[in-house]
Parts: sequence; structure tokens; C-alpha cells
Amino acid sequence: MADTPLLSVFDARSKILAALHTVPSETVPLSQAHGRVLAEDAIARRTQPPADLSAMDGYAVRAIDTANLPARLKVAGEAPAGEGYDGDLKAGEAVRIFTGAPLPRGADAIVIQEDTERDGDHVVVREAARTGDHVRATGLDFRTGDSGILHGTRLNHADIALAAAMNVCELKVARRPVIAFFSTGNELVRPGEEPAAHQIVSANNDGLAALISEAGGEPLDLGIARDEEADIRETAERARQADMLVTLGGASVGDHDLVQSALTPDGLDIEFWRVAMRPGKPLMFGALGDLPMLGLPGNPVSALVCAVLYLKPAILRMQGGNPGPHFAMARLGRELPGNGAREDYMRAALDHIDGELSVATAAEKQDSSMLSTLSQAGCLIVRPPHAEPAKAGEIVKILPLRA
Repeated sequence: MADTPLLSVFDARSKILAALHTVPSETVPLSQAHGRVLAEDAIARRTQPPADLSAMDGYAVRAIDTANLPARLKVAGEAPAGEGYDGDLKAGEAVRIFTGAPLPRGADAIVIQEDTERDGDHVVVREAARTGDHVRATGLDFRTGDSGILHGTRLNHADIALAAAMNVCELKVARRPVIAFFSTGNELVRPGEEPAAHQIVSANNDGLAALISEAGGEPLDLGIARDEEADIRETAERARQADMLVTLGGASVGDHDLVQSALTPDGLDIEFWRVAMRPGKPLMFGALGDLPMLGLPGNPVSALVCAVLYLKPAILRMQGGNPGPHFAMARLGRELPGNGAREDYMRAALDHIDGELSVATAAEKQDSSMLSTLSQAGCLIVRPPHAEPAKAGEIVKILPLRA
């Protein structure tokens, strides 16, 4: 395995996504649909607006009656929102109308109240109206039967509002994929425990659980397995009902990296191992029987960067959504040296500037043990293999980390 050629990041991601299947769907109430991925189009159950409505407070008129100014029209009645005016608008008449009220029969425009002057039971119009002025036409937003939100959409707050307006109270969405995961290593303890002199506090489990939730998955934390094949095998067995198993650490070739040797007798079939990237070279993907399995590095920064690049798209792919990742462009805030043979993902601050490209400034220290720089980073600067030195102000590809 040590002589296995390094796979490119693109090829590694493509192989992972191609091996995955979409999870089954379920129907949930609208109040529980935020962040979920639609499994079928959301169909409008009503037309919006259901009638021609006034978009402003003012007077409903026939536009032709305002052609000669000032136009003096008799106020025939009033149309409040939610009620309307039950009658036909005749020549030379106007109806006092309020925002959201349906247009009276015969009216074809609204004159806003600022362009009028009331005189008893008449109104004087000082600005001519054109047909359709300040009118929200029937079906302007959507009509009954329209596919308002397409399947594969990951639902945000605006989608939820649209579904509600379409009178849809339930949505068919992909089930949240269950992602089981565990760390390996005798040196690890959970947060809150008192580590011995030779131990460290594990950050991977909690960080990965948060990322899985953000991507729409259901995290199943199996804890920390000791550096013993039997413990690794027993821990992995508890993931059999999950949709994917993720291991953290133990996938390299050191004397204490036992994931491969422990799980091969149980049916572990490795698709690839080792990727040409920094951080995150010892990345493994395959299947434990029918269960897709992703082996992330044990180093916390490497693990989370790889999770952003591979696990997050995998979770979205299993839900039938757009897997990404979604790159962008930015200007460099400081110069960068030339890059080596592996694709580099550099933690960087991201400053947004109105009307211009954002500025990405790489952290001075990129040591893969430093979670503080990842926490402070707004993006990862993507440096292709063998990239030439780059000057401040040059445009580079980035992977945003925050909304």
C-alpha cells in the first residue's frame, strides 16, 4: 500500500461520489424542513395572487378616465384588504383602495394617494395612470400546479416561506443520512476528561459531528477505539445500520495504524488510499461490505479539511442534492511561495469588500496541528500542484468555509 500512487483531489472526490446511493425519502411538516433536500418538486396548491390586487394605497380607476388632467372622479366606494368592493366601476368613477385589496370589476390601474387630492365624495387625480400601474396581476408569483421548488434543492428560509405561500404544509425530503464515525488512538481522551501526560484531548469527534449536522446528516458518534484490532473491529460493527462509516486516524501505514488490518477480515475493500493534497494525504475510501467507508486522517485540521472536501459533498450527494464543493475566486492579501507536488489547501482570512472580489489572506502558520487557524479562517486558498509564487493582488481559487 505504501507504493500506491497518489490520487488527485478531483479523482478522489469523483470516485467517492460515484460509489454512493441516494437515501430513501420521508415526508415532514414544513416546520421541520429547513436544511433538508427536496426529494420531489414542491407543487403550488393555489395561485398567488389569487386575483388582481392593489400594490399601493390609493384609488382604483379606469386608466382612460385619467388621461385629461386634472381628472375629477366620483368616489363610488371603498375596497379594504381582505374584502374588496362589490360592484362594477363605471366611467368617471374611482374606488378608494388599500394595499392587498382586489381590484373592482372594470378597474385596470391604481393611482397612488400621493398623486390625488380628496374633495368630499370626489377625488382629483393629478398624475395620469397607465393600464396595470400598481397592480399585482393574478398569478404574478405562481399558479396552481407550478413546480415552485425543484427536487434536489436544499431548503433555506426563503424556500420555506415560498412553500408556505403555495399552501404546502408538508414536503417530501431525503432522509438524513446516518454517518457513523469513530476516532482511533490510545493517546486520545474526550473533552472534559483529564488527559495523562502522554495523552491529548480529541477534537475530531465533536468537530465532525458538527460538520455532519451542517451538511444535513445525522451524526452517530461511536467514540474512540483503542489501538487494538479487536476494539476497532467491535466499534466498526456498531456502524452496520448507518449509511456511511467514517474513521478518524489509523489509516496510514505506521505500526499503530490498524484500521486496514483490523477490518480487512470483515470485508473491507479499499478503493483508494493516499491523495495528492496538503493537508490530508492519508485519505482512504472503500466499503466495509455494503457500507461505504471513508478514512480521514487523525490530525484534526487534516480531518476537517478532508471532511469539507469529501464528506460534506458525499452527504449532499446521498440526499440527491448538489454535492459541490462550491469554489469561488478572491484576491490574495499577501504573497505566497511556490507550491510543491500536492494540491494545497491553505487556511486564510476572508475580507469582503463591496463591489469587489473578496480578499483572502493566508495565515502565516499553516501547521496542520493548529485548529485555531482553521477556526479563524473564512476560506481555504486552493494552490494547484507546482503553482508558481503568487503576489498580493493576484486572483486565486478559494473554498469558502462560512456562509
